[in-house]
Amino acid sequence: MSAVDFRKLADLFPDETVTHSYVQDIVLPSAGGKASVGTFALITLDNDLDHNKPTTLGPNTLVELGTVLEGLKERAARGEIVGVGVTGKPYFLVAGADLSAVKNLREREHGLWMAQLGHEVYGTLASLGVPSFAFINGLALGGGLEIALQSSYRTVSTGAGALALPEALLGLVPGWGGVYLLPRLIGPENAVTVMIENPLSNNRTLSGPQAFGLGIADAMFEPADFLEQSIAWAAQVIAGDTVPERRNAVDPADPAVAERWAAAVARGRAFVEAKTSNASPAPAKVLEIMEANRTLGQAESAALECETLAGLMQTDGFRSTVYAFLDLVQKRSKRPAGAPDRKLARPVTKVGVVGAGLMAGQLALLFARQLKVPVVLTDIDQERVDKGVAYVHAEVDKLLGKRRISQDAANRTKALVSGSVSKEAFADADFVIEAVFEELSVKKQVFAEVEAIVSAECILATNTSSLSVTAMAEDLKHPERLVGFHFFNPVAVMPLLEIVRAPQTDDAVLATAFELAKGLKKTAVLVKDAAAFVVNRILLRLMGEVIAAFDEGTPAEVADTALRPMGLPMSPFTLAAMVGLPVAQHVQESLHAAFGERFAVSHNLQKLIDNGVKTLWVEGPDGSRVIPEETLSLMSFGSSPSTGEDVLRRTQDALAEEIGLMLQEGVVAGPEDIDLCVILGAGWPMFLGGITPYLDRTGASERVNGKRFLAPGVASAPAPV
Repeated sequence: MSAVDFRKLADLFPDETVTHSYVQDIVLPSAGGKASVGTFALITLDNDLDHNKPTTLGPNTLVELGTVLEGLKERAARGEIVGVGVTGKPYFLVAGADLSAVKNLREREHGLWMAQLGHEVYGTLASLGVPSFAFINGLALGGGLEIALQSSYRTVSTGAGALALPEALLGLVPGWGGVYLLPRLIGPENAVTVMIENPLSNNRTLSGPQAFGLGIADAMFEPADFLEQSIAWAAQVIAGDTVPERRNAVDPADPAVAERWAAAVARGRAFVEAKTSNASPAPAKVLEIMEANRTLGQAESAALECETLAGLMQTDGFRSTVYAFLDLVQKRSKRPAGAPDRKLARPVTKVGVVGAGLMAGQLALLFARQLKVPVVLTDIDQERVDKGVAYVHAEVDKLLGKRRISQDAANRTKALVSGSVSKEAFADADFVIEAVFEELSVKKQVFAEVEAIVSAECILATNTSSLSVTAMAEDLKHPERLVGFHFFNPVAVMPLLEIVRAPQTDDAVLATAFELAKGLKKTAVLVKDAAAFVVNRILLRLMGEVIAAFDEGTPAEVADTALRPMGLPMSPFTLAAMVGLPVAQHVQESLHAAFGERFAVSHNLQKLIDNGVKTLWVEGPDGSRVIPEETLSLMSFGSSPSTGEDVLRRTQDALAEEIGLMLQEGVVAGPEDIDLCVILGAGWPMFLGGITPYLDRTGASERVNGKRFLAPGVASAPAPV
């Protein structure tokens, strides 16, 4: 077959942003520069858009690339060229398949064509008759990295970032040869890390040096003259003057490698079970293909990849993942619903943080490091202030020790953070945020003291997780200056920021808050001032249902594992222990006061708190989880135990009810914002699409509310035409 045989597929996407394949002939000098090695054809992949628009691989792109490669194969047969190189526009090799196109493949046959088209094109690259080279100058994801893997040789820039095969996270498999080629190139253990562990660990990617260290690339050069150095290196390889050493490459036929292969697959399966509870089929499919292809030829493996991809592309799970990844994280997060015009934002040249505890220290470090403005901490005595500043300095030293920042950056960041026992230090601040005890009277007192000192333009922010921003503002002379600015813990890691608008918060304050969030590299979602806002309200309703089932007599193991099909990053009891039982109970009490019996307060949880118990589970002698007898003796239980299926359904229905009420109340603009919040603020699995597609798929939305949250086709198969 030929790439043009897939024109019928390409014609289904007339609006595709095509990544073109531009060819340039280059005369390769010999090592001594006296004679030519021959003519080298360099393909540059470019969509002719600005550098912020990544190149992708849609059907039309692949047909064009395949046609170009077929022409170069003919030239190679005529002896006109001695090698072919592939590189990308600045900062990108290729960002992978065009997910906008893939998610719209309505028929399984079309998905099969897409998979086969990729193999047809990449197979041509791998069989040109002359050596092929991939010059990885920047981001290379999925099919982009597979272009490099299909090439004979690879170079990578030290400045290249985001090299990955993220398909397991996206509900797919690396379907254009990656599952076959990668374990042979870098060893099965490293391949499982790249294809399974990295994607399922917050979509972790490799830097250029990391990829080189694994053996994905044969040579590495600096960004300034990367292409020139790569072409010169290619000339040496073609001339036979350089032979790359592939220290991690393996032969699957070797019995010792077969053992390693099986162990790596087993390790991957254990990781998937622990990370996702096998709630997503894609990671298991990656491992199935890897296990099978150890003894398969490349063509047989390609056929297996194509059939697997065609099936996965038609699942609601895949469409939900694309909705979460593309529609929410990549698009909606960049254009927050309800955010005022950014032109209204005020400059922030100094930040004040009230408090010097752990959360305050995390905030101070974030503001100083990202905004590069002076930050001052205050607290009630010098000892606390000194401890807070010392914490920031210690964290900077950790970053320096890990080579995350330079010595100059470390010195500058430390110099920006200071402390004071007097709030007079806030006199020239533009933005002051409190991080004090979660008690309304305490926060109101803090804001009264700060407002007496700061300028009329200074913005006041609260990091409260559940208290009323409106109530905090009611005694201020300028209530319009107060905004909720709710971070998630740990501050440096969690990407979500709930920006809370009270009734009197003005647009300039809100616009400044959104610009600050952008400067802090956080994703901001506008939420209405309602108890616990979005993430904590959902999590506490979830935890409350599970704990209530436990109090009613459901065995702890049954209650705590009932939600495994949701694929959550941790069980409800583990989450409660991580948050801290007193904190969880305090927020639950706030929600009970606001919403009544939907948020029941557990008497058993209170008994644990009163007796200083920090966690329900401890590790038994055999490594299993057990509840100590002394802990059990503190509690009393009902006589209405539930099955795991009952607890799951009960929780699904409770969440559907709560989210339905939140949307009725206008807490956020739409269900998409609910999903964005739980994905980025609670680690809700992206492969579920967030919470609302999951509730739609399980039927909970219609059971409770009589309708789906999302229309068919948004995170599921389109409605029949």
